[in-house]
Parts: sequence; C-alpha cells; structure tokens
Amino acid sequence: RTHQVWHVYLPDSEPGQLYGYRVDGPYDPSNGHRFNANKLLIDPYARAITDTLEWHDSLFGYDIQDPSPDKDLTFSTLDSAPFIPKCVVVDPANFNWGGDCPPKIPYHETIIYEIHVKGFTKLNPEIPDEIRGTYAAIAHQSTIEYFKQLGITAVELMPVQHFITDRRLKDQGLTNYWGYQTIGFFAPDVRYSSSSNHGQQVFEFKHMVKKLHKAGIEVILDVAYNHTGEGNQMGPTLSFKGIDNNNYYRLTENDRRYYFDYTGTGNTVNCMLPNVLRLIMDSLRYWIMEMHVDGFRFDLAATLARELHAVDRLSAFFDIIHQDPVISQVKLLAEPWDLGEGGYQIGKFPSGWAEWNGKYRDCVRDYWRGEPSMLSEFAERFTGSSDLYREERRGPTASINFLTAHDGFTLNDLVTYNEKYNHMNGEKSNDGESYNRSWNCGIEGPTDDPTVNERRACQKRNFLTTLFLSQGIPMLVA
Repeated sequence: RTHQVWHVYLPDSEPGQLYGYRVDGPYDPSNGHRFNANKLLIDPYARAITDTLEWHDSLFGYDIQDPSPDKDLTFSTLDSAPFIPKCVVVDPANFNWGGDCPPKIPYHETIIYEIHVKGFTKLNPEIPDEIRGTYAAIAHQSTIEYFKQLGITAVELMPVQHFITDRRLKDQGLTNYWGYQTIGFFAPDVRYSSSSNHGQQVFEFKHMVKKLHKAGIEVILDVAYNHTGEGNQMGPTLSFKGIDNNNYYRLTENDRRYYFDYTGTGNTVNCMLPNVLRLIMDSLRYWIMEMHVDGFRFDLAATLARELHAVDRLSAFFDIIHQDPVISQVKLLAEPWDLGEGGYQIGKFPSGWAEWNGKYRDCVRDYWRGEPSMLSEFAERFTGSSDLYREERRGPTASINFLTAHDGFTLNDLVTYNEKYNHMNGEKSNDGESYNRSWNCGIEGPTDDPTVNERRACQKRNFLTTLFLSQGIPMLVA
C-alpha cells in the first residue's frame, strides 16, 4: 500500500494471462461503501477484456431477489466470477507501427465522418464476411477507398471502449448498439474484433489506425468518461463500484446510498477527485501514445467540468488537459451539454476545444423548413456562429457544424417524416427525440409522388450545400 493505493506485482504473469480483482472492505451503502469480496471485478486499467457480460443475479452486490424496496442495502454472497468477463494482460510492444505518423490535419481543413464500426461495415459486400462489423473491416481497402472518394479527413468512431448491454435490454432480446455504457476505459471492445478475444483486439485496433493514417485519415474516438455502465444503487457491481464506490462516483451528500445523475444513466463519475481525474487522463494518454488516436469527442462533456454542481470552465478537468503535453496536442471535441441544471454550455468551452454546435443544427433545420424570422440567425450560423465564440476569440473552427448525428433523424428522415416512428427497435417509439424540426415535404413517409420526391431531393441538396459552405468544421454521419 502506497499513499492510500493498494498494489501488487505478479512476476510470472505473461501476455494472455486472465485476471480480475476481489476487494474486501465494509459493505455500508448508506455511507457510500459497497465492497463485496464475492464479486470478481474488472480492472479499471485493463488493456483488454475477454468477452461480453453474461447477466446473472451474482453480478449485483446486493440480493436482487429480496422483495423489499430497500434490497440494495442487503448483501449478496453469490460469486460472480463465472459470469464476469476477465481482464487480459497485453504486451504493448508486440506490434510494429512501422513509422506510423499522425496526419495532424489542421482544424480548418478537417471534415469529420461519424461512423459505427459494426453498422458501417456489416452489410458491405466488398468486405469479406468474416471481418464485417470489425476494426479489420474499417481497415479494409474498400472502406478506405470510399473514405478517400468521399473527401473526409477524420473518422469519429462511436464508442469502442469496452461497454456493456444493460440487463433490461438483454431481457428484452435487445442490445446496446451505440455503446455509451463503458466499463473499460482502456480496452477496445472485443465485439468489434475479428481476432481472438485474448488481447488480439488491441492489435487489430492498432492495425486499423495504422491503415487509416497511411491514407491520411485521422481517428477520433467518441468517449463517455462522464458515467459508467454500473448504473445507480440498483445497478450491478462490475468494477468501480466494488473497488471504491465512495470516490469513483458522485454520491448525494445526505445519504451516500444514492447517486447524482447528470447523465441520464444512473450515475456520474466524480471528476472532482484527483485519482479519478488521473484515471481519465491516463486513459486519454494511453489511447494517444499507445493506440495512436488523433483526438476525442467527449460525450456529455459539461458533466466532466462540474465543480460541486455548477459547470466551471476553470475546472480541474480543463486545467489538467491544457497543461498536459500529450493530450493538449490532439483534437478535443465536446458535446457541450448534459442533463443537469445549467448543463447547456454551447460557446462556453475554453480555447483549444471545438464544440458540437446544436444551435447550428437547429437553426439550419428550421430555416430550410420555412420557419419565420430565421434569416438573421441563419446568417450568424452560416458565417461561423461568432455570437457564440467571439468572446474568447476562438474563431469558426470552434464550431462543429452538423445537420444530423447518431441522435435523432437521419438526413432522409428530415425530409420524409414530421413524426418519429421508432417501433422496429423494440422500444415502442418511447426512445429518441420527438421534436426533430423536420418537414415531410407534403406527405408523411415514403411516397411515389414525383413532385414530393423531387422536393425532398432538393431539400437534401440545400442541407448539404449549406453545411459545406458554412464557416466551421463540417461533420457528416454515416
């Protein structure tokens, strides 16, 4: 034990070694302690994780079958080891980067393409069946040729850090497709690997980055450090909760049994504590230095900057990043809001950051569907949103201009539907944004009417022309 940190050295461990942690201590949820040595835990610093989660009652620190409303205060004696994925020892030197060099494309020349590793490649007939939906598929020559023809300069990968599918979804036969329930901030998710699950996913990811860099394309990761997949007091004990719940998470002051939830996921990572900030910074440096990525898009970035409860542009999170000689040199993109009070922070991030400009998206959608009195704001958004960024002299490249993203309607949806119809994904259309500022051009849904279809095609051209002529960094979604 050194400075309140427990550590152990295993001299005979080799690459491929599987392991997990058991942490003993007080089980006292009302005071924030949820230690339970019956639970095998994922190492927060694990470089690779073997598999997806196999849901079982033993994964919960409490007796989930207890009928009382306070069952999260009970103690589970079930051993979770058979059902939790294992951590893998990885040899970082076992890969030849062969002179790989980051493209370092200036912000003003950047065009971002948001993609999902599986969704973008799973149905591509030019990619061999055995690698579709994987990092290897992104590295395939047909994929890279398409990127080059499209003219994009950076791919923004939706979450690839190891994540879980919530039990509720699993019980309904559904899956966490997007991946915003991270449980391993250093580990590339094994689901997107065509190789062995004993660490080979790390090398497959590196090969993908190397191939993209050779083509002059940057790799940006969508990262969700604001929360984890462990949920609130009713969630499972998989890693952080069983190692140091009292410090890893923001707990309510009066009863530390409960979690602050600025993220809509049940918990909020506690970025006010040095060891938690260190974990995040170590993770970012690892992805830059060892995995050679070129930047990050921070999910719900306002949460990371909350000091006590308010978002603070002088927070320790920003301060440490700007002082770091490695992290400060890559692209830093923010989703500049969260779900808490005062969380909408467009235009409030410090110099060196670019922001997803939600006001650009909303204004351009409203303008082209004919909302009144939009011309003045449209001109502001078209010319770089200086009303948002002039105070800090940040310039147009502080604005990530986008019309569509993984959230909400696609471009085709925008000109086809006035209402959402999310029925086929099993959520009974209760998910997703209901107000998309869309216009169906006269008929709801697909139609054979040639006039409506021509109007829709024209609207798509209007949207894309606006995007590419606007001052700022354009982003497309695959």
